[in-house]
Parts: sequence; C-alpha cells; structure tokens
Amino acid sequence: MAPLVPGVGRSEPDTEQMVRTDRVAILASATPLAAAARERLTERYGNCPIEQAEMIVSLGGDGFMLETLHRILGRDIPVYGMNCGSVGFLMNPFSEDDLHGRLARAQAAVLRPLRMHAVTATGTVEEALALNEVSLLRQFRQTAKIRITIDGRVRLAELMCDGVLVSTPAGSTAYNLSAHGPIVPLSANVLPLTPISAFRPRRWRGALLPASAEVLFEVLESEKRPVAAVADDTEVRDVVSVAVSEDHHVAATVLFDPDQGLSERIIAEQFTV
Repeated sequence: MAPLVPGVGRSEPDTEQMVRTDRVAILASATPLAAAARERLTERYGNCPIEQAEMIVSLGGDGFMLETLHRILGRDIPVYGMNCGSVGFLMNPFSEDDLHGRLARAQAAVLRPLRMHAVTATGTVEEALALNEVSLLRQFRQTAKIRITIDGRVRLAELMCDGVLVSTPAGSTAYNLSAHGPIVPLSANVLPLTPISAFRPRRWRGALLPASAEVLFEVLESEKRPVAAVADDTEVRDVVSVAVSEDHHVAATVLFDPDQGLSERIIAEQFTV
C-alpha cells in the first residue's frame, strides 16, 4: 500500500495505515549531534536507503534541510525536519519518541523554487534552483552596478549596491529579512525583490513582484565591478546577466507538526521583537 499524504483530510490519522515504516530514510548533517541522533533513531525505527524512500527525516539545521530538499527535488518525497542545528526555521523540535505518529500527523507545505539562468563574462551559462533566494553580490571593493528588467521592461536603469536578491515566500524570512526585505506569506503569490545596501538610489527599498514575473539583472561595468550570483548553495562568479523566474515544474514538500506549519511560522515571525 502506497503511503497517504500525512495530515491531509484526517483529524485522527491511523499511524499504521498512513506511514510505511520500511520506507522512511533518516539523513543527518555532519555534526556530532545530528549523527548521534540518527544512530538512535535508526536503532528504534530503521533506516531505508534514500533511493527507496517514500518519506525522509532530515536531522540538522536549516542549511542541511535545504541540502536535503535539493537532493530530492524532482521526486515526490516529503521531508520532515528535526532541529539538530543552530537555526531551525524549517525544522520541527527534535524528539526520539513516536516518530511514525508525528509523521502521520504532520501537515504539508509545498515550496516552489526559483530558477537562476546566469551568463558569465566568458559566455558560460549556469543554471541552478533556489528554495530560499537568488542573490547577486559584489565580488570586490567596488560597488556593483546592476540594471533591473521585469517582464521585458526596464524598471531600474542603474542600481548601485552591494547586491540585490529575489526571494521565494519561504525564503523571505532568511537573507531577504536580514536585508530589510518584507516577510511574505506562502499564499501571497508574490516574490520580494530586495536591494542589499543600496547606495543609489539610496531610498529604494525594493519591490513585491507577482510570482509569474521574469526578472533580468544585467551587470554594468562588469570588468571593473565584478559580481557573483548565488542560488542557495550554488555560486557563479563573474556574471554579466542573471535571469530569475519561478519554476512551475518542480516542487518540494516540507512537513510540519500540527499548528506549527510554515504559514504560521511566517506570520509569527512578523510579530517577533
């Protein structure tokens, strides 16, 4: 029997029916804390090879959760994270007890990544997916100069800055928030476009774009002012142009404990002082 989607349409899910105990893979980051947690969970619940898994438990912090999600993008496998790291916005609290029950009761959030299409000064084309954000960053001491085009129309002829980023709603509480960008609910269907230390125009604070927007960044004076592009953990240096759009053909499913879903966390983050 194939596993049902956890927590959907059932107020009191039947753990035995909803979770295939022999189809759960347990992955851990390289830290001693996460590795030890994996050993204990494996001893109690077993550990399926990831190639055969129908559900994944990811042990670590948000960085390892992103690494796990990238590893299985394109496969319809939900991921349930437990925090064994320093940052755990995408993670649930760690506990060794009732793992299969927690998986059965978990609620799903579907994340759509951004696709980065970067062209370098040598003409090389690099593509990568980002579940958090795509960012352009100056490489050296010179301020970057970047032209911003949205859906074929130049919106900002020249932005002088340390960088600029486009974030997913899920990633709006990460680097985007640190750069003073807005937090965006998952259901808002918009993408934050946020400058990083804008020098000119100094008062520009960014924009909210429809999720369907196609964004083009063009690096001006690229030899004098080299810029790198980063999509989550993929970095491309010496870019001359970077196109960013939401990829509608790929998705990742993240599982959360009841009443602790990603939408609730994003709302709660806006009231954190």
